[in-house]
Amino acid sequence: MIVDVALGARSYPIHIRPGLLAEAGPLLAPFARDGRLAVVTDATVAGLHLDRLAAGLPGIRLEPIILPPGEASKDWQHLELVTERLLSLGIERGDAVLALGGGVIGDLTGFVASILKRGCRFVQLPTTLLSQVDSSVGGKTAINAVAGKNLVGAFHQPVAVLIDPAVLATLPRRELMAGYAEVVKYGLINDAEFFGWCERHGADVLAGDLAAQQHAIAHSCRAKAAIVAADERETDDIRALLNLGHTFGHAFEAETGFSSRLLHGEAVALGMVLAFRLSARLGLCNAADAARVSAHLAGLGFVVEARALGLQCTAARLIEHMLHDKKMSAGRLPFILAHGIGQSFVARDVDLAEVERFLASQL
Repeated sequence: MIVDVALGARSYPIHIRPGLLAEAGPLLAPFARDGRLAVVTDATVAGLHLDRLAAGLPGIRLEPIILPPGEASKDWQHLELVTERLLSLGIERGDAVLALGGGVIGDLTGFVASILKRGCRFVQLPTTLLSQVDSSVGGKTAINAVAGKNLVGAFHQPVAVLIDPAVLATLPRRELMAGYAEVVKYGLINDAEFFGWCERHGADVLAGDLAAQQHAIAHSCRAKAAIVAADERETDDIRALLNLGHTFGHAFEAETGFSSRLLHGEAVALGMVLAFRLSARLGLCNAADAARVSAHLAGLGFVVEARALGLQCTAARLIEHMLHDKKMSAGRLPFILAHGIGQSFVARDVDLAEVERFLASQL
């Protein structure tokens, strides 16, 4: 299955097939200059998948750069480490670097590729559900800063994305759930029918049903590819819809130190619930739709009540985190709200005092 991201001369394919990781040779060979290919990964993914990937690349020598797993690797220190290592390998502008891993590895590697020799190519081979349905597609690359998440980065599209749904069998349920939140997001943005599919088959995705997982991945990639093609750099509010749940979610991530205490997808799931509840509170959508979103996610085991996180912070503190959001414009913070399921929109006139009162009621 191939999904195309239509960006003119910078268009690229998303290949989706179980078993692809072990049979990636024909797809990666064009990017292996002099029979070698630099690959950035983390220690966990390397232990699970690097040997299998190498075995399927006859005639290609991998040059692995292996980082510690986790969000802490998406920082200035590891940006410098990877950049210097690639330079020592003699990477040229026409070369490609392979990102093998989840969103942290993809974001970091893509950002390195965007600045190395003023821009070299890179290929995404995502190994988590979250990265397969979201971060590997669309060219957003970044590292985190002290002030917040993904505040230093660039738009830099990959030249190909290779997705093997079978690798999801190595993930713990919590990681699958974190990725599933981004799957549900596509239904809540503009596809009520797909949200209905999620209500019927979400449990199958999390239980490891390969057919359900492949359908969820392909549908999500097609949805994101269409949005990216229409608004690559988030200038027309179209791509901004992909931030549903993220403004709230990033605030909770910041308060928990971007740690394993709250995974990104878990924060987004809670953020989407809050976005629908705020929409209902503001009279923008009916309470039944907000309750339906909450019920679906809660039924799968997601935390849908902010107070359940046990945070020792005020609503004002969460608003402070939001004010560091990279989407701030002219002193205003846009929110993605909804008129109903599949009817999300960008709201630029939300009173932060009202948001603070709403958050206080949720903590």
